[in-house]
Order: sequence, then structure tokens, then C-alpha cells
Amino acid sequence: MKTTDYRKIIAGICRIILGATFIFSGAVKCIDPVGGAIKIEDYFGAFGLSAFNPIAPFVSFNLSAIEFMLGLCILMAVYRRLTTMCMLAFMVFMTLLTLYLAVFNPVHDCGCFGEAIILTNWQTFFKNFLILLPASVITYLYHKRMTPVYTYKVYWFIVLFAYAFPMWFSWYNYSHLPIIDFRPYKIGANIPGLMSFPADAPQDEYRFIYKKNGEKKAFTSETAPAGDSTWTFVEAELIKEGYVPPVTSFELYNNMEDNIAEEILSAENGVFLLIAHKTEKASDKKTDEINNIYDYARERHIDFYGVTSSTGEEINAWINNTGAEYPFLTADDVTLKTIVRANPGLVLLKSGTILRKWHYNDIPSEDQVSAVMDKLLYVPEKQPKKEMSPWIWIICCFTLPLLFVWIYDYLRNRRKTKPEKTTENFLNI
Repeated sequence: MKTTDYRKIIAGICRIILGATFIFSGAVKCIDPVGGAIKIEDYFGAFGLSAFNPIAPFVSFNLSAIEFMLGLCILMAVYRRLTTMCMLAFMVFMTLLTLYLAVFNPVHDCGCFGEAIILTNWQTFFKNFLILLPASVITYLYHKRMTPVYTYKVYWFIVLFAYAFPMWFSWYNYSHLPIIDFRPYKIGANIPGLMSFPADAPQDEYRFIYKKNGEKKAFTSETAPAGDSTWTFVEAELIKEGYVPPVTSFELYNNMEDNIAEEILSAENGVFLLIAHKTEKASDKKTDEINNIYDYARERHIDFYGVTSSTGEEINAWINNTGAEYPFLTADDVTLKTIVRANPGLVLLKSGTILRKWHYNDIPSEDQVSAVMDKLLYVPEKQPKKEMSPWIWIICCFTLPLLFVWIYDYLRNRRKTKPEKTTENFLNI
């Protein structure tokens, strides 16, 4: 009677957990490589390495590709010994790093799942220490019991493809807007609504410390002796944070230092915002198209503003370089980078709702803008036809090569090679 190999089952479960986690983590970073670069810049700043900020996009691309590659390789049991060894080393490093982040909090969240899932530093540490690190130890110890999906002869292709695909995917999302917007300012979002508080939203809870006759005592808001002069107020401590809206602040200042955000968010005829969080670093390759859209908006009495966090001198340099005639507003740099992952990027608003966003590589022509405006502003009941989702092409580009190679590998290698004589078994990998 054949006995059940529980070590193989456990190794298989850990293999799936690690593979799925790393593939998901790498994929969401590929979707928003600009956000990944911003997070890496936060790390550089926290560790006094801000001089390396220019290579943050390069690090972002490669980090997501390596995670994706490790996840796919361990899921397919490709180069089992080497993959599990790299996975274990990666998890040891990440567990120690997240422990440091949890204790000292130099970065508010590690960004392990990008903007898709936000975890606190302690949550990330416990995820690594209690789940992923033990799983990586088990897969390393029992890597021989993981059944490969492919034969050794095509391992090279799987590794190369597992690295090249996320690099291409990151570049696609870097050169255009992310195909999935994980941030609050996605198309269809209403900014005033994002800043509002629901009627039943939980409020902040405080503990109030008072002192009397040299002795301190804590009170709640209901029991605090606010009207008793014999007690002296010392401090208020936040013990439980209440509801925090997705957008806590949205301010746009004109050259008179007046906040005109409310005016812009209430514009019923629509408003264009050309967002360039740093004009000195912004691309000027589509300035003619941008200026044409400004002319279109002016003819139809639609407001058009440039929005940046740059100084007046840098704004003037942009105007002189591009021939821009539109007025500029200033706003917080982090807010602008959150609204649109492009420098510059064009945003169309109506009554505070984001209708469209464009990367500077995808700035539409005047005719295309006119068609969009007709459908979204003037005839709202006629919605544009749904185009084929880019996800279909991306999934096909990922799955079909793996499927074709598996079929080739099965017909050419696996059926013609006895298991005990394979190079894989000989090298024990």
C-alpha cells in the first residue's frame, strides 16, 4: 500500500502560497511602476541615500520583475534548488527589513503590494515572519519533492520569459497610465465625495489627562472635568483613530495665493488640468498638442489650468520653452503625483468628477478631444463604446507562450525521455 508523502503535500502548499504571493506582488508593482519608484525614493531618503533617486525607476522595474520571476519559477518548480535558495534569501532579507521598518517606522508602509493593498509595517512583518519565511524554509528543505511543470531543457526559456514579461509590462504602464488605477483619483471618482465624512463614520477617540494636587488622571470626553478649576489640563492622547477619508485635502492656489479648488470642483462646463508636478522635469514632447487643446477649450469657454508644485521661476521657464498661454496653479507635490502618474498628464473634470486622464504620450488630438467632450459633457446619455480591454491582450501575451512551450516540451522532451535519465535528475535541481 502506497503511503502518503505529507512532506510533498506541505511543500506543494507552500510553493503555491509563495508563487501566488510573489506573482501578485510583482504584477501590482508592474501596473504602477511610477508609484514603485516613488516608494523606493522614500526608502532612499529614509536611509540617507537620496543621491540614488535617479535610478529609482530602474530599481522599481527590476524589483517587480525579480519578484514575478521568483514567483513563477517556484510555482512551475523551475530550477528548484536555486529558486528556493533565492526565495529563502529574499525572505530573510525582507523579514529583517520589515522588522526594522516596524520598530523605527522610517517609511509608513513598505509598499510590498504597491497601492493595491496597503499594510502597516507590523502587518507586513507578521506576514513575512509567520507565513512567507516559514514557507520559503519548507520549500528549500523539500525542493526535491516539488513536481516540475516543464522539463529541464526549457527552463532557460521560462526564466527569461518570467523576467522579460514583467519588464515589458512595467514599461507599458510607465509609458502610459496604469491599466488599473489603485489610487483614489481614478476615472469616475468625485473628489468632493472622497473628502466627505459619512454620517455614521467613527470619530477619533481621545483620552484626556488632567492633574490635581500633583496627581495625574485620565478621563474620557464625557467625564473630563473641563469646568472644574481644581483640575489642570495636561494633554490629550489619541487612543483610537476614526474614519479617514480617501482624500484629506485638495487645494489649488492661483498667483494671488487664493485657494480656488472649490471653484474648479464646481465647474459644470468642465475644466482641464494639465498636471506637471515638476515642470523642470516634465516632458515637452507633446506641447503642440497641449496648446491646441488649450485653444479648443478657450474657444468653448472651458477653463484650462496648468497645475504644478514648481516655483514661479521654473513655471516661467516652462512657459518660455513651450509657448504656454494657460494660467498656472500650484498644489502639493504628493497630491499631484497621486492624481496622475505622468509628468505632465492631462485631466478632465466636471463638477468635481474625473471624466478622463491622459498620459503625455497619449495626449489626444483636437478632434478626439471634441468627440470626448461631446459624449461626456454635452450628451452624457451617449456613453462611448467599450473598447477591448488591454487585459485580454496582456493575458494572452503571458499565457500563450507558456502554453505553447509546455506543449512543445511535452511532445518533444517529456514523452521521449525516461525520468531516471533526465539531466534534471542527474543535476538534482
